[in-house]
Amino acid sequence: MNMPAPRILVVDDEPDLRALYEITLMRAGYQVFTAEDMEGARALLRSQQFDLLITDMRLPDGLGLELLEQLHAAHRSERALVITAYGSADNAVRALKAGAFDYLTKPVNLDQFRRVVAAALQAGPVGSSMQEEPAPKTGERPRPSVLPQGGASLSAQPAMPGATAAFASQESRTAEPWPAALDGMVGSGPAMRQLKSTLVKVAPSMAPVLILGESGSGKELVARGLHACSHRAKGPFVAVNCGAIPEALLEAEFFGARKGSYTGAVADREGFFRLADGGTLFLDEIGDLPLAMQAKLLRVIQERQVRPLGGAQEEPVDVRIVSATHKNLADMVQSGTFRQDLYYRLNVIDVRVPPLRERREDIPALCQALLRRIAGGQGQQQIPVLEPDFLARLQALPLPGNVRELENTLHRCWALSDGHILRADLLDGLPSAHAPTAAGLPAAVVPSSPQGDHAHSAAGPQGTAFRVGAGAGMVREPQPPRADEVPLPCDLAGFVDAHERALLLRALHSTQFNRTAAAALLGLNLRQIRYRMERLGIADDGRSGPHGEIA
Repeated sequence: MNMPAPRILVVDDEPDLRALYEITLMRAGYQVFTAEDMEGARALLRSQQFDLLITDMRLPDGLGLELLEQLHAAHRSERALVITAYGSADNAVRALKAGAFDYLTKPVNLDQFRRVVAAALQAGPVGSSMQEEPAPKTGERPRPSVLPQGGASLSAQPAMPGATAAFASQESRTAEPWPAALDGMVGSGPAMRQLKSTLVKVAPSMAPVLILGESGSGKELVARGLHACSHRAKGPFVAVNCGAIPEALLEAEFFGARKGSYTGAVADREGFFRLADGGTLFLDEIGDLPLAMQAKLLRVIQERQVRPLGGAQEEPVDVRIVSATHKNLADMVQSGTFRQDLYYRLNVIDVRVPPLRERREDIPALCQALLRRIAGGQGQQQIPVLEPDFLARLQALPLPGNVRELENTLHRCWALSDGHILRADLLDGLPSAHAPTAAGLPAAVVPSSPQGDHAHSAAGPQGTAFRVGAGAGMVREPQPPRADEVPLPCDLAGFVDAHERALLLRALHSTQFNRTAAAALLGLNLRQIRYRMERLGIADDGRSGPHGEIA
């Protein structure tokens, strides 16, 4: 039996544009209904059910956003697209926060229009991923909610108040039927149930998502889960660490480059946006992007077109942007190091990944999952048994490095054990409890206390400074001596390089050559520690932890 053609309602006060949209959609095989104002649209919505609503932002008798809000309050299933002649970041954010699947700016590119309509219909009805009521019989459409005269709402059902209700999760249930795509996110405590519920709610939308969380908490895994729950799951997922790309190569890496566009460009190069076309582009550590690149990124997100380096024409891209950071972007906006317009463009929906200290009840399950992964990497079948005292002590540790530090701790304890049982005494002398210090090095080259997002200084006894860093405990750092107490080296550059190399090696060894964690210990970012390792001839010995994370 043939499925009925999708039904689309187009609301626009310009007859020529209405006719253009109608012809375009009918040629694609859709059933199209039109209205020229809010009242006409409400009349159609009162009597019929649609698969998609396409509305202009400004109508003669109101804003198209009001229709979206009324659909949401009535718990209607229609997806919605907003078209506006005022393509500002504020309008885009308003449309997406009002529940729009996506938005387009005038003049509308018809190829892009068709792609976005197809994506919205492919995503299915609003709430379909969490649907609780039985689906209608084949060929039967759900009965539309009744709209009272006057257009106050699209349903007599009371609206859920506030943004919190819009993302209200079902944590009260003990066995939530989460999609299989979220199986990798280990944990069943309240914080993880709330996170998974939020992901299921926002996944079907095209709205950009900003993932906030501390280093090592599993932000990339959350982004992958968001992608896997969306209608783009069959498309590519491209993850980019913005802090790991040399500034000179950022434009070529993101947007691509044509052969001969710069020295060494011996062939055409696809950029990240083209590689992610039809899927999701995950921009990790977005706060590390320089301001010049932020402006170029903003234009691509707004226009949905990229121009490769050395290219003559812009090329359309269909990409959902998911970004992540452990930094406070709002503070960076205030200090002028992050563009305000880009911040609002990326932060349409924010998702907070809870740190491990807020979900200690998940540590036993995390340990099992992490040990299985460690065993797989070592070619072993059996994982050791965890003594209750070992688990109790592990749950009491601060673990500022979150899941990444937990994995390193388990790896270390397993290596020091008999291979069968992990006992509590294996946690004695952890790097987090006895972090590497600057003992034995001249005080003149001891790094000063970093002022990063995961490091701060506290006053200690007798003028001693302590540094608290991600993945480290209290690191004693003597105050620099007076200048006349420092011996004068005959080769200052070599003297400084030698001790800088020693500090880098100490930090790398203490984190099993996890460069991200080592950089955090020293108050650096990943780009800075990579530069120093290359300059000082420190090679990666291959003992870096796996790239994946378990949240």
